[in-house]
Amino acid sequence: MLTHERTERPVRDADHGDHLCLAFTDDDERRRVVTAYLSAGLERGERVMYFADRSAPGDVLGWLSASGTDPGPALKRGQLVVTTAGESYLAAGSFDADGMVTTLQHEVRDSLAAGYTGFRVSGEMSWALRAVPGADRLGTYETKVNTVFAGQKASAICQYDARLFTAEQLDAFGRCHPGAVEAQPLHDDGALRLVPSFHEGRRTLRVVGSVDHRTTQALAAALRTALAWPGDIRVDMTDLEFIDLAGVRVLARFAGRLEPGRRLHVMELAPLLCQVISMVGFDGTEALVVTARKATT
Repeated sequence: MLTHERTERPVRDADHGDHLCLAFTDDDERRRVVTAYLSAGLERGERVMYFADRSAPGDVLGWLSASGTDPGPALKRGQLVVTTAGESYLAAGSFDADGMVTTLQHEVRDSLAAGYTGFRVSGEMSWALRAVPGADRLGTYETKVNTVFAGQKASAICQYDARLFTAEQLDAFGRCHPGAVEAQPLHDDGALRLVPSFHEGRRTLRVVGSVDHRTTQALAAALRTALAWPGDIRVDMTDLEFIDLAGVRVLARFAGRLEPGRRLHVMELAPLLCQVISMVGFDGTEALVVTARKATT
């Protein structure tokens, strides 16, 4: 299993060598990401495969058509293949992790030999939650399949519905991937980006850049959006460059207005800023839980 920090990037930046995890809670967002990924592959002259499970193959073709990409010609010439989990991951009647890795290796090789510029695949992983023999080896498969794409003219996006998988499962399977697909930001003005993400398998708001008098309202709006997420609200400050007192006040006030039982977890905050929160007394807000960033050596 991979233990390093995963990188997140927009689907438009997915390229050869990538094996990305897409955790999602919104069907429209998932459809947007998947359609963009498949369409880009067809436009680049790559061979494209899709393994459906909860979606029907016809639905996937409909997404492409609705986006302006006619799947018909690519289907006819074999450039596009849309099938089901039963005919791919479970073709043997069970999940054969090693066999599936070999199958993907052959697909990459055969696609390039046929003159395509590359190979890309995306699969819905919800089948693993059913009583399928071999499904317990999904983590092993996700780790092994990294070698299929690394350094090759091939890429993959594996889809995990966060409404179906537990946080522990999402975290474990996510860590098997070298990277993740970044969701569409709630705010992005060049100085501050507020991006829905996942941290340890739980829905998280990732703060990138600076929070000051120009962007405090954007932070407040993003926190209001996060109210619809289940459970506690988590804000990842790993990539925060600066936050002024007004921004800290927004966090404290928001936490103070949460309904009983919910918490606002401000994670990976610089130790100095944690001291500031303590000095001004915001750490007395019961629903505000602040975790300092660990020092690096």
